[in-house]
Amino acid sequence: MSKNTIEDDAVLAACLLERIGRLSRTEEQIGDLYPAQWAVLRYLSRANRFSRTPMTMTKYLATTRGTMSQTIIALERKGYVARRPSETDKRSVHVDLEKSGRRKLMDDPLLRLAEELRAALGRDTGQLTDFLDRILMEIIKSNGGQMFGQCKSCRYFQKDGGMTTRELHRCGLLDVGLSKSDSELICVEHVAA
Repeated sequence: MSKNTIEDDAVLAACLLERIGRLSRTEEQIGDLYPAQWAVLRYLSRANRFSRTPMTMTKYLATTRGTMSQTIIALERKGYVARRPSETDKRSVHVDLEKSGRRKLMDDPLLRLAEELRAALGRDTGQLTDFLDRILMEIIKSNGGQMFGQCKSCRYFQKDGGMTTRELHRCGLLDVGLSKSDSELICVEHVAA
C-alpha cells in the first residue's frame, strides 16, 4: 500500500475528479438554476416512481431536508417540477418532473462533461462508469449511506415476471409490475443482486 502523498497517482486522480466536479458546478451557475436544482432535475429524470419523494432525494443527493425543501419550492415556482400527494401514503408527497423540466435538461451543463468523456474515451465509457460506480458504492458503504441502483440489478427484480405487455417485469419486494423503462431507473429500495 502506497503512502498518500501528493505525488501518488490515486491522490492525483482524486484531485482531478474533485476539480472536474468544481468546474462543472461553475457552469451550472449560469442561467436560472443553481447546482442543487440541476441535481434534483437529474435525479428525477432517472428515479422510479417509488423514489421521487423529498426524503429519498435528500438521501441520494446527501443534503439536508431544509435545502431539499427550498430547492423543490424554487423548482416548482419555475414550473420544472410538481408536488403531488402520494397515492399510497396521504402524509407523503411525490415530486414529478414536468415537461418544462425535461426540456430544461436538454440544456444541462453536465452534458458538456459527458461529451468530453466521449471524446476522450471513445464510445465505450463503460469501463470508467464501472470503476466510478464501484468507488461510489464503497464510499456510500463506508459512510453508512443509502444504496440506490437500477431496478434491473436488484435482488428483487423478476425479469419477465410481469402480468401485462406493458409491465413485462416485476418487483418482488413491492409486488408491482415494471415496464422496461422502469427497470432502468434508480430505486431507493435497491438491494444488490
